[in-house]
Amino acid sequence: MKPPIRQRKPNRMPNYDYSTRGCYFVTICIKNCETKSLGNIIEEKSELSPGGEIAKKCWLAIPDHFPLVRLDEFVIMPDHIHGIVVIQQAVGNANLRSLQSLSINRSKMLLSTVIQNFKAAVTREVNKSGSYQSVVWQKSFYDHIIHSHAELVRIREYVKENPKEWPKDEMEFDSLTKKRQ
Repeated sequence: MKPPIRQRKPNRMPNYDYSTRGCYFVTICIKNCETKSLGNIIEEKSELSPGGEIAKKCWLAIPDHFPLVRLDEFVIMPDHIHGIVVIQQAVGNANLRSLQSLSINRSKMLLSTVIQNFKAAVTREVNKSGSYQSVVWQKSFYDHIIHSHAELVRIREYVKENPKEWPKDEMEFDSLTKKRQ
């Protein structure tokens, strides 16, 4: 008999429209955190691999594909990306339909659509580059809705300082992943 399929804990806030105007702090992780496919931290600075350079190019191109989105502070780490995504005006969901029912398809909301397209673009570009390196993303992403200017300033500082915290961050992440297993 097959074991029951484990249900994933939803990452999004229930009944929140992620197409709403505002600032969102997102973290996008590589699937296998031991794979440092986006680069390395050298002397407290992020040194990008070819895959990391592609990720940077694709990240910076997000506003070209989503005119209602502006990017704020971001950093590409060896196995994850932190970034602040600003949705400049409310659009309902990404299909431009109002969210009147509680059966919301979260994958159609603007923030999710932006991140899905970013991950797909990076994967496609890395595969086209002909390098033997690959970037395999963890399913979904983590987000935090930024509620105040003071919180935005704190998160910007966190993002900027993240490479300096890499050894500590790496140990904390290892202990978190061991607890989940």
